[in-house]
Amino acid sequence: MKKIVTSVITASLLVTSSFALDSKTKNVSKNAVVKAEKKAQNTQLINEAIRAIQYTQDALIYLNNKKKDKAIDSLKKAVGELTVVLNTPKAPYLLPVDVSVNAYQFNGDIKKIKLLKQQAKDMLKENNIPGAREVLNTLRSEIVIKTVNLPIATYPAALNLAIKYINENKLNEAKDVLSMALSTLVETDNIIPIPLIKAQGLVTEASKIVKKDKKEALKYLKEAKNQLILAEALGYTSTSKTTYKMLKDEITKLESEINKNHKTASIFNDLINKLKEFKEKAISIIHK
Repeated sequence: MKKIVTSVITASLLVTSSFALDSKTKNVSKNAVVKAEKKAQNTQLINEAIRAIQYTQDALIYLNNKKKDKAIDSLKKAVGELTVVLNTPKAPYLLPVDVSVNAYQFNGDIKKIKLLKQQAKDMLKENNIPGAREVLNTLRSEIVIKTVNLPIATYPAALNLAIKYINENKLNEAKDVLSMALSTLVETDNIIPIPLIKAQGLVTEASKIVKKDKKEALKYLKEAKNQLILAEALGYTSTSKTTYKMLKDEITKLESEINKNHKTASIFNDLINKLKEFKEKAISIIHK
């Protein structure tokens, strides 16, 4: 049931906004995003929940064909599947049953962002909301993980109620309950800013090569700072106590220490941890 949907924009997903970057820097950015996409695609689906939904759908078909015994049998199987999950320690409230991953890349620089923002503002002044929406939709650089979830708190009760109605020969009521239960599946969007993924990957790679290739490490740090500037300009925020300014200042300090040939291992570790925490707290979770 799991499916991976990649947007048409993915063809240009991993191309950096700065065409002046060398191939090594581009590849570091690219690999960081590829890893993030693979991790998103490996979202663990709950097979018992998937089977419970399938049994519920089967029960509806049986009810439409007046096959009460088979409908009850399917619903009992569905309840059984969810009982397995409920008996699991720390069972989650939402059980993932389907996932899709879409990637969107903004190919441009700060000047282009400012230009597009102004265009959107001008359109809003003219009440051209559809046009402004279309422009604003281009101002995104993110991985969107859409997950469909089964709410474990309410779904089993609905199945048991449907069984009760069938036993009372109230087939229409049973069908209504099951239809309503299937409509309560919850969709969540996890939005991960791509510039923050790239910045973290670039700094991590710079820490690995700084002793062997100081020049290349400095290139990675410069592009990491550029990615932070892009993320901020595109409006991605974080609940972290760390700020964009603090992160950019840390990179500037690191660049200075590298140029002075000072030891940088502890500074790198601190910056990587801050970037990771900042990125994790910048992930938006939207329930639909």
